[in-house]
Formats: sequence, structure tokens, C-alpha cells
Amino acid sequence: MSYAIDAVLTGKARAFRGDEASAIAKAPVEGALRVGFLGIDGDEQADLTVHGGVDKAIHHYPRDHYDWWADALGGHDLLSAPGAFGENISTEGLVESEACVGDRYRLGSALVEISQGRQPCWKLGHRFGVATVPATVVTTRRSGWYYRVVEEGAVAAGDTLDLVDRPLPDWSVERVFHLLIGGAGKREPAALRDLAAMGALATTWRARAGKLLG
Repeated sequence: MSYAIDAVLTGKARAFRGDEASAIAKAPVEGALRVGFLGIDGDEQADLTVHGGVDKAIHHYPRDHYDWWADALGGHDLLSAPGAFGENISTEGLVESEACVGDRYRLGSALVEISQGRQPCWKLGHRFGVATVPATVVTTRRSGWYYRVVEEGAVAAGDTLDLVDRPLPDWSVERVFHLLIGGAGKREPAALRDLAAMGALATTWRARAGKLLG
């Protein structure tokens, strides 16, 4: 499976709300950018305690959801171009119900692996000026996801995202997000045990699975 990369986006940390900074406002970049183990050259994260790192090096949000969000929000200027959700990679055709934890993709010349879904925080609500956006992400499971970088390389808009391996086809991003963030895990302890032991899942989400097990 191959998907055209509509945009590669980066952003710098800047004032966002009061004395809090954010790099959620990302803009498309022309030309090839280096993909390193901590992300795409030129991209920043303001709060490294909850953003960035090897398990959250690159954020991908499906452009497929933009029309749905436009309807839900009664239209919004942010949705006129990629980057509304602070994503680094924008494509169409691949969504959370199909993408799986552990999937490996050739991103341009880099090799990346899905590590977890994107857990929304207040910054999405503040960016859109609609406080309920994070809760809506949770209930609809339109979360997007993160990649860790397995092999460094380069990527540019117009390159392709090509599926290389899918070792965990039963563990879609949507399912894992619903179990760990949406509350469904309380009813599925066996699934939580599997997630707690899943090497491809981000360390923090494995710990979350263990905590939910009690």
C-alpha cells in the first residue's frame, strides 16, 4: 500500500497561551528534509516532558478527517490547508481503523514505525478556539498517530509513504486508542495485558495499559 505525501510540516516553539509555548502551529516545507531519530529537521516541541522523543518523533494526521471536522465545527480557517492538528505528515487514504501499531513504512527514504495514537490535550482546543475539540477526538477516535524512526533518511512533499510490514494487524491505532484513551480497556483486561507486553507500543502507553490493569 502506498500513499502520496501531501505535505511535510514543521514548526518552532512560540508563545501560545499566556507564558506557555507550543510548536503546534506547523507550516508546509518545500524540498527534502532530513528525518532523524528525534524527528524532522527544523521541527520543535515546546514541552519535551509530553511531546517529542524517540516514540513520538513524527506526528501523522489524516487529511481524510478534515471535511468531517469542517462539518462538526461549522467550518474553520485552519482546515483549509494541512497542519490544523499540528501534524508533520499529511496524507489521504490511511486512517486509524487501518493503520496498526507496529506498522513499518518507508517515509521518503526513512523507515518509520507506528508507536502510538496521538492523545489530545488542551492545546488542540485552544488552537481551534473550541474547548471540546480534544474530547471529540477521544469520542470519535480521529486521533492521528506517532512514528518512531527506525532508519534515518529524508522526506519531501510528493514522496510516498509505503507500507513495508504489518506484524500486528489486529491492533489498529483506532482499537488501541479506544482501549487506552477512550475507556474501553476497563472491559477488556486480556487486551490490556497484551498491550502492556507489546514491544512495538510506546513505553508510556505500555505503562498506561499496566496501570489500567491495576
